[in-house]
Amino acid sequence: MAFLEALIEAAGEVALKYFRSDLTVTDKRQKGKAFDPVTRADRETEEFIRQRITEAYPGHSIIGEEFGAKSGSGTYTWLIDPIDGTRGFISGTPMWGVLLGLKRGSDCLVGAMRQPYTGETWIGDGRAAYFIRRQERTRIRAREHTGLDKAIICCTHPAMYPTDEAREKFMGVVDRCRFSRFGTECLGYGMLASGYVDLVVEGGLSEYDIMPLIPIVEGAGGIITDWQGNPALNGGLIVAAASEKLHSEALELLN
Repeated sequence: MAFLEALIEAAGEVALKYFRSDLTVTDKRQKGKAFDPVTRADRETEEFIRQRITEAYPGHSIIGEEFGAKSGSGTYTWLIDPIDGTRGFISGTPMWGVLLGLKRGSDCLVGAMRQPYTGETWIGDGRAAYFIRRQERTRIRAREHTGLDKAIICCTHPAMYPTDEAREKFMGVVDRCRFSRFGTECLGYGMLASGYVDLVVEGGLSEYDIMPLIPIVEGAGGIITDWQGNPALNGGLIVAAASEKLHSEALELLN
């Protein structure tokens, strides 16, 4: 946990030096896919993290968004999303963060999210979760006893869903909630763990998008799965909820 916390704070400074600067943006999308931006900030941040992990844990595997997989000699694997929310980053908004997590086999051990512009870190190990700002560490808990009609739901954007059917199901949940906020990226999960929002429902996520957030949400007492109630580790269609009751209500609507 200490290594993770120190590394993600240092990595955030690498990304931050490019924030609100004149960056060249490259579209890395494959044919038929949506706009998928990448910048020098994404690549340098991931390179920095990879180098530090390799120096400290040379036998560990690494999977990152920009540079793919590096196989190690054991069962430990680090997952890196150097800038989750590159669209927000290049738009000059603070709705982005650095994601880093460690798994052993299929077990999510620890995860962290850093928003360097606001100087905030969320970190968890599945049993507890903490919010850190200005060296002050606070244990956080998801909000309990909120029904669907009083819930605040977040999503990066409805366009992220792979099919019209999935998007319509998501909007069906939105219609039952108190209100929704879009454009939250990874910060939506931090707000859920901190007790400010109640649901995050998304689609089209990769393993490195979600694995670092699982120990934070679960450590805060929340629950996070795919839309069938299976483990969320592999990404895809995801629902994170502040309580088991709210999670069950959301799954019933989504299915």
